[in-house]
Amino acid sequence: MSDTLRFREDVAADEPAVSLDAFLDQPEADSVRIEAGEDVTVLFPHLARVRLVEVDFPRFRDGRGFSTARMLREAGYTGEIKATGDVLVDLVWFMRRCGFDSFAPDVAIDPAVLEASLQRYPHVYQNSGDSAVPIWALRHPELKNG
Repeated sequence: MSDTLRFREDVAADEPAVSLDAFLDQPEADSVRIEAGEDVTVLFPHLARVRLVEVDFPRFRDGRGFSTARMLREAGYTGEIKATGDVLVDLVWFMRRCGFDSFAPDVAIDPAVLEASLQRYPHVYQNSGDSAVPIWALRHPELKNG
């Protein structure tokens, strides 16, 4: 696995992530790994002790992890959400919008290509898990919630 790409200022969690079942059985665990298809809502009552949630992408075409990150952010989770596995450079921008703030792709991502990808779209069209203001709200600030 390549180096982690991290878009956070805090110190990274130093404990390895454990499976969801192991996390629920270990009150001292603070890092958890969510596999594709697992029900992330069972984690919600424990979010106060979670420092890191790793979300696995077994294949780039499996988008369930996007929903997992968004659900965590909507539940109030502010800790690190790391996408692992088949993470492609052209999806990182969208993953960041859903709430991911670190990435551990199976294949290394060229930093120059990543930067170009992240800068490609200066505006967004809908609200998401990030703080980007949609273009319609910039054009029509009186329509705060569209």
